[in-house]
Amino acid sequence: MSSRRSANSVSRIKTGSFERRLSLTRAGLFAGTRMASHMATNWFNSRENRDKKHRAMLSKQARFLVDELGQLKGSVVKIGQVMALYGEHFLPEEVTEALHTLEDQTTSLEWPAIERVLKEDMGSDRLAELEVDPEPIGAASLGQVHRALRRSDGLELVLKVQYPGVADAVDSDLNAVAHLLKIARLVSFGPEFNDWLEEVREMMHREVDYRLEARTTEKFRGMLASDPRFIVPRVLNEYSTAHVIASTYEHGHSVSSLAVKDLPLQRRSALGEAALELFFRELFVWGEIQTDPNFGNYRIRIAGEEGDDPGYDRIVLLDFGAVQSYSEDFLAPVKQMIQASYENDLEAAIVGGVKLNFMSRDWPREVLEKFGSVCMSVLEPLAKDQSHWPDYAVNGHGQYRWKQSDLPSRVARQAARSAINRYFRVPPKEFVFLNRKLIGVYTFIAVLHAEFNGEPLLRKYLYGDGAPEASATSQRTKA
Repeated sequence: MSSRRSANSVSRIKTGSFERRLSLTRAGLFAGTRMASHMATNWFNSRENRDKKHRAMLSKQARFLVDELGQLKGSVVKIGQVMALYGEHFLPEEVTEALHTLEDQTTSLEWPAIERVLKEDMGSDRLAELEVDPEPIGAASLGQVHRALRRSDGLELVLKVQYPGVADAVDSDLNAVAHLLKIARLVSFGPEFNDWLEEVREMMHREVDYRLEARTTEKFRGMLASDPRFIVPRVLNEYSTAHVIASTYEHGHSVSSLAVKDLPLQRRSALGEAALELFFRELFVWGEIQTDPNFGNYRIRIAGEEGDDPGYDRIVLLDFGAVQSYSEDFLAPVKQMIQASYENDLEAAIVGGVKLNFMSRDWPREVLEKFGSVCMSVLEPLAKDQSHWPDYAVNGHGQYRWKQSDLPSRVARQAARSAINRYFRVPPKEFVFLNRKLIGVYTFIAVLHAEFNGEPLLRKYLYGDGAPEASATSQRTKA
């Protein structure tokens, strides 16, 4: 196996709470002092110039703090990435834009440090059963992935190895990042922000709990065992520990690869339909949803490329560290809003929004109706009434064109032009993650340039039994 050394790697990650808190506090104090000086001098400008300079300063502050977060690696980077994805309701736009740059950081930990983790967790004898490639095939904020071969039978597997110390640093890192944002005057603390922060804390603890992730992976593997459109790696418990997940290596192409783009439209649409149905099954049947929309968590196994080929393309599901369980108390009004949108029942959609606590009965009727309409428009590709679809969103066969529809941008513009922003309250923390999942599913389908109508699938899960069976489209598109 390869022994290449990555040019973009570090020998250790600062995980000591003192040195990390010191670095973040120093950065926060510097940024806070700079912001205070800016606010004092900016007071004498005109209102227009004040707003312009304040936004420029926010952007400058955010870039500086993101650079500081990036240098610390570990859970600090992951916290920043989570805040970029889910913090638009709490953080200034300039801050979330800067935080998104953390998603591009792929610095890995050098092999000697990873090898120490493997030896300490597995034991030298167990590790000797494997030939591990020292070069990672993927590096993230909390750990990295190495390919390996089992010497006895040549089984290909992957080892997801957690960086040493990151699990113990989650709480102190999250507290330090929140404190940094506060002293840098980039966020206003309040009950909603604090509740959301605790949700991030719970999410982070789930992500570093590798034993939980291993169990969840096997659970999803069992739930999807009867649906050949999906592949879930098999966890190898004999090599898995509190800081290592060993699983079978599953070949596949990235969703945006040329190999996938070159597939015929009908096959790409079948993949998109499978992704949508998986989301419906998570929402309507299991109440457990993988909330991380990162495309790195998916691969496409193209028909004809593997020996166990069933005759059609499949989706490989790789990461189950961000699975969240939802109570029926929360899901019931969500399902009510979906059904109301499907049936074009504006009043029922408003009732669902009020139950979810991001709409209020004391809002003006005009605002309630507008907000309800915006919520309903999100389900455009799934609508029973297709008469309002834009011409450019429909192909010659009357099928929805997910990429060309530009739906997310149209919904955002519709909301921005209304009076919603003056009344809109921070949504429940559960809804924030669920909304991101829906956006991720839509984006996945759009990247495939799939063209199909989602209405039959939604109808099946709204009024049918949602049985886990391969769709008609999948059966029609065998290679």
